[in-house]
Amino acid sequence: MSAHATAKSANPADRDLASAGIGLLASTTEVAKAAEAMLRKRYKWAAAEEADMLVAIGGDGFMLQTLHEMLDGGIPRPVFGMNRGTVGFLMNDWRIDRLAERIAGAKAIRVAPLTMKTTTVSGQVRTHAAINEVSLLRETRQTAKIEVSVNRRVAMPELVCDGVLVATPAGSTAYNLSARGPILPLAAKMLALTPISPFRPRRWSGAILPDDTQICFRVLEPELRPVSAVADQFEVREVAQVDVTLDRDRSLTLLFDPEHALDERIAMEQFAT
Repeated sequence: MSAHATAKSANPADRDLASAGIGLLASTTEVAKAAEAMLRKRYKWAAAEEADMLVAIGGDGFMLQTLHEMLDGGIPRPVFGMNRGTVGFLMNDWRIDRLAERIAGAKAIRVAPLTMKTTTVSGQVRTHAAINEVSLLRETRQTAKIEVSVNRRVAMPELVCDGVLVATPAGSTAYNLSARGPILPLAAKMLALTPISPFRPRRWSGAILPDDTQICFRVLEPELRPVSAVADQFEVREVAQVDVTLDRDRSLTLLFDPEHALDERIAMEQFAT
């Protein structure tokens, strides 16, 4: 480390993140807790429940958990993540030094969640949000049969498949990409509608739709061919119908180092081999 960097990190003002209203959260993994201990020793933090901005330590799963807590009644606040998990696609690199400077220079990225409204076979209605994707999956060895409607018009009377999903641009490089769906640039204002192991029509590879599209999945033969619906980590079993829309009014803000911003990372995934 250079003498300049040492002087920077030794400046008491750079260590006082509490005065800037920045709080700290960490996942429960051993690696994340060790990183949290180092950060609490180095910096002064605001109480997380009172902070105007958060630093989240963990992996992508913990970042999604943090964002969902905001959507489920918490206070929406910008989040600067640092990766102490595995992939860390939604996170910045882990570095303990010059954190105040990194946060001050961070690029803000807005992500809007999907709203998944499910109606079960028994008539129960539940609503969940999804940052990455909403997916429908068969529950048994029987293939699912699903009617797909777009803006209240039946676009596909019967999709025979293992499942189908709707992904946001932020989630297009996750499960959607594994299911051979398209990568969507973050500014594209589009959604990916992607089948999972389609049997009929076998050659259908999905669709790219404007993000103000209303998508409805109606499960055909739901008692014989049960289907579950999943919004990120939240599962509802034995669904009869699933309605999916994008909710821009609930957009959340992620903060990234400019050279590591989410929009650039998504774009570069198109060149990954």
